[in-house]
Amino acid sequence: MKILGWTLGAVGGLLLTVVGAEVALNWVPDRPVSELAPRWAQPPSEFVEVAGMSMHLRDEGPQSDPVPIVLLHGTSSSLHTWDGWARALSTHRRVIRFDLPGFGLTGPAPNGNYKIENYTRVLLALLDRLGVERVDLAGNSFGGYVAWVTALLHPDRVRRLVLVDSAGYPYEPKSVPLGFRLARIPALSWLVENVTPRRVIESSLRNVYGHPERVTPELVDLYFDLATRAGNRRALIERFRQAAPGEYAERLSTIRAPTLILWGGRDQLIPPEFGRRFSRDIAASQLVVFGDLGHVPQEEDPQATLMAASSFLGSQ
Repeated sequence: MKILGWTLGAVGGLLLTVVGAEVALNWVPDRPVSELAPRWAQPPSEFVEVAGMSMHLRDEGPQSDPVPIVLLHGTSSSLHTWDGWARALSTHRRVIRFDLPGFGLTGPAPNGNYKIENYTRVLLALLDRLGVERVDLAGNSFGGYVAWVTALLHPDRVRRLVLVDSAGYPYEPKSVPLGFRLARIPALSWLVENVTPRRVIESSLRNVYGHPERVTPELVDLYFDLATRAGNRRALIERFRQAAPGEYAERLSTIRAPTLILWGGRDQLIPPEFGRRFSRDIAASQLVVFGDLGHVPQEEDPQATLMAASSFLGSQ
């Protein structure tokens, strides 16, 4: 028995040593915007004061466009996810995109409010700051949730709606990125806030791509760097806690804005059946499914997805 006890103690000690070494190797302190901006806030990026935040924004294309296009990213993403769309659309449309509170270079909300209604208020505050009355609004994943709730609560501000693998219904994912799983476990919050292995970021990205081989080292750099922006990891935990999907879902049928729904056929986080559900619930909608793409199709294949969206969005 003494030998067994000694053996178990030795194994336990070895395990603690290994875990401790892993934590030490992957301990990443919060990083200030000043360290990250030189790489990820190149022109035409700017920072504007909105709702008490210095918001990372890109406002491109003809400023005379009477109804600009606004692009909203998803959880743990940033305005960069729309690079391909913005590059093409800004040749003839005004395109506005920004890092949502809690993400990217914008960072955490000063009031700690990550409820869905607060995201809509921040969006409207930005539009007011820019003097924009009405928009064509597109959103991916959580950004889609913000987009359709805004169209629901403020129909006078949204002319057309584009939902890309949108959140908003309660759902059971087939596969959840590892980083998201960890952020949802309260007992591990201290770990998520301080320990960020690069391989977890890469694994999470590969999980949401239909073709994981398209995840490049530079893309992993982007997501890793912005995840460690000061305050973002704590904000991610709060975002999951405060803005669970399901709110307002019973009112989706009241949306009147013409709506285009784009979905990745290989999306395992929010499976394609939810695209069909949005299409059924929103009367003035059409659904396009990209069979070989994943949860972020606008990022994975901007050319194919924008081809489907261009005629819907039009020239103005």
